[in-house]
Amino acid sequence: MANTQALIAQAYSAFNHRDIDSALALMSENVSWPKASEGGRVVGKEEIRAYWTRQWKEFDPHVEPIEVIDREGGKTDVKVRQFVKSLGGDVLSDSEVWHVYTIANGLIERMELKENEKSSCATPSAAFSRH
Repeated sequence: MANTQALIAQAYSAFNHRDIDSALALMSENVSWPKASEGGRVVGKEEIRAYWTRQWKEFDPHVEPIEVIDREGGKTDVKVRQFVKSLGGDVLSDSEVWHVYTIANGLIERMELKENEKSSCATPSAAFSRH
């Protein structure tokens, strides 16, 4: 599905450019998002805005999609390279993780983290990452 892949690419690009408004425009009003660096979840665009703003004051994440797999039921799996640096430029994490999106009506409804044997809950991460 070209539209889903374009949506995902736009979302990661906006996140990596710290363009919150463009990223949030790709999400439903009641989008549900994991707070990997803090634990729990946020619901709604303004809660995501606040969460990302806090994260970017603590570390510098960059997340690039490597593989996008459309599944049934509006689910899309995205393998990403997550590169997280301290604000001083030190590398905190460089890993590959999976994000699972639920897409409905052309918008992101939910993002989940797919655990794998190489992931570490202790590693800081961010919005479009294992955050």
